[in-house]
Amino acid sequence: MTSTNPAGRALGLGLALACTGSLAYGAESEFSLSTGLEYSSGGYGGTDDIEELYVPVTGAIYFDRVALSVTVPYLSVRTPSSTSETDPVGSTTQSGLGDVVIGATIFDVISDYERGIALDITGKIKIGSADPDKRLGTGEEDYLLLASFYKFFDNFTLMGSGGYKVRGDPPGVDLKNTLLGSVGGSFPISEAARAGIFYDYREASLEDADPASEVTVFLTRRMSNTLYLQFYAFGGFSDSSPDWGGGLYISIN
Repeated sequence: MTSTNPAGRALGLGLALACTGSLAYGAESEFSLSTGLEYSSGGYGGTDDIEELYVPVTGAIYFDRVALSVTVPYLSVRTPSSTSETDPVGSTTQSGLGDVVIGATIFDVISDYERGIALDITGKIKIGSADPDKRLGTGEEDYLLLASFYKFFDNFTLMGSGGYKVRGDPPGVDLKNTLLGSVGGSFPISEAARAGIFYDYREASLEDADPASEVTVFLTRRMSNTLYLQFYAFGGFSDSSPDWGGGLYISIN
């Protein structure tokens, strides 16, 4: 199974919010399609790096204050090969379908336009579609419930989220259910662009592992009324996070 959480990181960036800065984003578009590319590298407590390439395609449809989405990713993971005292260090690359994620979000569960605050609720199901024999996933379903809070100021948007993930156990492995959260913000740098930063924390799913701890910076630019680009880079602070990585996402609304 892979060590990072690219799907969670990508969705957590809030591409739509960073572009629109609206309390009622769900009404902005009836359908959106996005794709991108993310690369990460990290030792995860070992001496050799594990490299991951994640390429998702996400379709989302909006019904007033409700959004439904499906993400279908391609995943490629390069890991160190098993070695002996006489064999040189090598690597193995496994590629294929990643874990499909189905999501639903209810916008403005709590909202106050005068105070500039909003709360969204999101539920996600990770389908165990990634091949566990290739160590691309656990082969089991995970379930996530997430609450996201926004506070809108004149030139700054404060963002925070907290959630709980129920993890399916693959054969022979006991994975813990985990709490997760993030906090950060975004600000305009021009009429068509916003920049931001957030900190992400996730409890470890294995008994003796470190929690994931990462910081991400991002830049989002509106290229037209329907096309948005987002660039981001991230760094980790624990053995359960990649050392560094970055990505690009494109969204058409």
